[in-house]
Amino acid sequence: MRLKTIGTLVAALALLGGGRAAEAERISVRPADTGAALVNPGMGWTLHFYSNIIANYGSKLAPSDTLDDWPGLSTIYLRVPWSFLEPREGEFNWALFDTPAQRWAAQGKPVTIRVSCCESWLRYATPKWVQDAGAKGLDFEFGKGPRPGGPLWEPDYLDPVFLQKLEHFLAALARRYDGNPNVAFIDIGSFGMWGEGHTGFGSQLNATQTLAVVKRHIDLHTKLFKRTQLCISDDVAGHNTPGRHFPTMDYAISNNVTLRDDSILVQPPPHSWYHAEMAQEFWPRWPVIIEHEHYGSSKLRHAWSGDLLLKSVEDYHASYMSIHWWPREELSENRETVARINQRLGYRLQLRAISWPAQVKLGAPFTVETTWANAGVAPCYGGGFFALTLKDGKGGIVSVHADESFDLRNLAVGPPGQAPEQKLSSKSTIAFRHTDPCGTFAPPTRPGTYDVFVSVGQRDGCPRLALPLPGDDGQRRYKVGQLRVEGP
Repeated sequence: MRLKTIGTLVAALALLGGGRAAEAERISVRPADTGAALVNPGMGWTLHFYSNIIANYGSKLAPSDTLDDWPGLSTIYLRVPWSFLEPREGEFNWALFDTPAQRWAAQGKPVTIRVSCCESWLRYATPKWVQDAGAKGLDFEFGKGPRPGGPLWEPDYLDPVFLQKLEHFLAALARRYDGNPNVAFIDIGSFGMWGEGHTGFGSQLNATQTLAVVKRHIDLHTKLFKRTQLCISDDVAGHNTPGRHFPTMDYAISNNVTLRDDSILVQPPPHSWYHAEMAQEFWPRWPVIIEHEHYGSSKLRHAWSGDLLLKSVEDYHASYMSIHWWPREELSENRETVARINQRLGYRLQLRAISWPAQVKLGAPFTVETTWANAGVAPCYGGGFFALTLKDGKGGIVSVHADESFDLRNLAVGPPGQAPEQKLSSKSTIAFRHTDPCGTFAPPTRPGTYDVFVSVGQRDGCPRLALPLPGDDGQRRYKVGQLRVEGP
């Protein structure tokens, strides 16, 4: 009896030793960044399909042309006057937005929206029927200021009739687009020239008046838009006033409204932009959007520089950069700049290393070690979790293991080539053995050799983010090797 017990103990120790040996035999991979331009939520190049004037800059694209050749294009910007969307009170021209939006929706590329109330080329950016209803405003001449009988009209942004009509319009806009998965963000563009907060061309509001208007319009938008990210132009603080804190922008921060800077490369150096310091209050919390000057105009002013455009991304920790010109002309003359920016714009989650056991047993726990870094300039604001997926030879999903212990949103960013690394140790078991009489494994899994894929996405293991890795299965899972699963 004693010999039998000793024999059983020896056998058990042998099995234990064998398990440790199997765990010790590990496969290690250090994937290289492919250098690919990534299209991911909350970041990327933004095409100005409408740039105030409806003909700019998507009008030359055929209805079937979704600009697939622009690397990293992720969003479509629709910036139009209010009068184009509500030409008559209560009658809405939503097709102006929905038509281009649906061209890119199938690719998972959302639109972004700004509706302006004052333009330099159109008298009634605010619909004329608003003025006819009694809303106050003033006539002005662009570049010269107020003038009775001037060709342009700017509303009084605190006039009660104007605000009432504007709220009705924004409520209709919110019903249609707030929380819409096909909308990335919405500008608070109801104030100032081109929706940027400038009044120096018309009403010439002082700082105290501007603050009152900004607060009222932020309050109006946050009341109606509860689910979609809002942003506001830096120019409400003064287009060329340096500094980090301003009452207008501090109020935006207190209401979870992020920063948009439309003044990149408008002027030649050393005044290529003014508010990178201001952006430091925003980028750790929300995506920062920057827009370069109309490309052709920037070149004429000798303000354009690919190196400076990349530097603006670095200085602002920007998540979005505009395509503010006829897109293929801009791309053809700036391919190298676009490629360089794509390596830094927004976030770029890199799998620096991964290791796993060469073989595991059904029902036995094992460990996967990974090392991650964010090589971009901004956090992955939407977050994401590492998942390991096993597939069979036909591409069928055998086993999914998502690790909720670390949100990759928390990866720190650094200067180029200096992103801090984060190591992650993930515990997994391929099918727990159930204690029923049949010894069922849950979920049912057969022994075999399976392909190993990594992904980043939802807590349930559903992939969401593109990674700069080879071996994409078409669903944002990336093959890194194989794993042998043995019977118990």
